[in-house]
Amino acid sequence: MKDPIIYTQLERIEGPLIALVAALPGIGFGEAVRVVDLEGRIRHGRVALLDGDKVTIEVFQGTTGLAKGSERIRFLGHPITITVSESIIGRRLNGMGEPIDGGPPLTGVALNINGSPLNPTARAYPQDFIQTGITGIDAMNALVRGQKLPIFSSSGLPHDQLAIQIAQQAKIRPDLSGSAKDSEELVVVFAAIGVKHDVAVRFAEEISGRTVSFLNLADDPVMERLLTPRVALTAAEYLAFELGLHVLVILTDMTVYGEALREVATARGDIPSRKGYPGYLYSDLATIFERAGRIKGKPGSITQIPILTMPNNDITHPIPDLTGYITEGQIVFSRDLFRQRFYPPINLPPSLSRLMADGVGEGLTRSDHHPLMEQLYAAYARAEEVRMMTRIVGEEDLSTVDRCYLEFGQCLERLFIAQDITDDRSIEESLDIGWRVLGCLPREELTRLSTQLIETHGALLDEELDQGLEREKD
Repeated sequence: MKDPIIYTQLERIEGPLIALVAALPGIGFGEAVRVVDLEGRIRHGRVALLDGDKVTIEVFQGTTGLAKGSERIRFLGHPITITVSESIIGRRLNGMGEPIDGGPPLTGVALNINGSPLNPTARAYPQDFIQTGITGIDAMNALVRGQKLPIFSSSGLPHDQLAIQIAQQAKIRPDLSGSAKDSEELVVVFAAIGVKHDVAVRFAEEISGRTVSFLNLADDPVMERLLTPRVALTAAEYLAFELGLHVLVILTDMTVYGEALREVATARGDIPSRKGYPGYLYSDLATIFERAGRIKGKPGSITQIPILTMPNNDITHPIPDLTGYITEGQIVFSRDLFRQRFYPPINLPPSLSRLMADGVGEGLTRSDHHPLMEQLYAAYARAEEVRMMTRIVGEEDLSTVDRCYLEFGQCLERLFIAQDITDDRSIEESLDIGWRVLGCLPREELTRLSTQLIETHGALLDEELDQGLEREKD
C-alpha cells in the first residue's frame, strides 16, 4: 500500500470526477483510490483515465464539498474489491457491498469486483429447467440454469412486483438432478440500481430467505450505480464457483445503470454515440451479462434476469436493443394487458427464450411441454389476426372457427397468462391450464400436436373454462 500523497493543485473537479497531475509510476487503470477531504471524511474512488501524467479519478460518494488543494489522495495499489464468504447469504448491503442491515462487518476473502473473463472453452452449455412459478415464463419462455433472460418493461408496469415474486418463488425442481438437496441450493442475489426509497423498503421487506440484497438508492452517488451490478455478480461468482451453489441474479433496473454510464462518460469527455450513450455501451453491458453461465467441472451456476425499462416503450432504444444482442432472449411486458388489469402483463408474441428447447421435455419438465408451447403460440398469433379483422368487419361477420380463436385469445390472457401475485404455479399446473385453454378450439385446429398427445390429454381439452372469467368485472 502506498503512503498518502498530498496534492496542492487539482486540475479539475467536474461531477463525480476529479483530475490531477501526478507523475507517479505504477498507477494502474481501475486502481482503487481513497480521498480524504478537509473534514477528514473518507471517500472511495478509482482511476478512470490515464493520459500521460494526468490522472482522472471517479469518486463514488460524489465530489460535493471537495476543493482544489484540500484533499489527500491515496492510491491503494489494487482494484475495487468486495469481501465475501458464505455468511453473506441473508445480508442486505448497499450498492458498494457495505452492510446496511445493522449486522456485523463482512469477513472473508476480498475479490476484484470486475471478475475474470471465462474462457469460452471452459463454459458448460446452459441446461436444466428453473421454475419461477410464472406461467408466461415457465410454460412459454422457460428459464434454464446458466441462461441470461432479460425482462423488457416500461415505466409504470409491475416489473418490481414480478422481480419480488421470482426472487421468492424460483426453485430448482428436485427431480431434475435426482437430489432433493438441489431444490434448497438456489440462492438469489438481488441488485436494485437507483431505486426510490419506498421501492427499496418494499424490496427489503418482501424479499427474504436465501437471498443477498444489494440496494442502491436514487439519491446515492451516480458512481455507485456503476458498481452495484458488478459487486452483486462478484458475490454470485463466489457463491456459485467457490461454494458450488446455484445462483439466480436479478438486476433491476439496467436502464438506470445505462443512464449513469452516460452521465459519467459525458463528464469524462468520451465521444457520444446513439442518444448520447458512449460508443462502448455494448461492450460495457457485455462485461455484466456475460458473467452468467456454468463452468465445466464445477457444480455451481449463475443465471441472470436483468430487468430494464424501455424509455417511451421503445424496444429499439440502445439499451434494450444492445441487451437483446448479448442475452438469450427476452420477456416483454405489454402496456395493453396492464391496462386490462392482467398480471403479469407478459406480451407473448415478442417474448422469446432461445435456450428453452434444451431445458424442457422428457426428463426435464414434461414430454408435451415443447409441442404445447408451439401450439399455444401459433393459436395466439391466429387469435391476434382475428382481433385485427374484427376491428374492420365486426364480430358478426366472423366464421365459427374465427370466433373460436377470438374466445381462445381471451381465455389465454385471462386464465393462462394472468395469475395472482401470490400464485406459485408448478410447471404441471401451467401446462394443464394450457391444455384447458386449447379446448376452446376445434381439435382439427390443433395442428402442432400429435394425435397421441391429444388423446393423452383429451380430458383436459374437454374441461369447462369457467374459472377466472370474472376478472374483467373486478
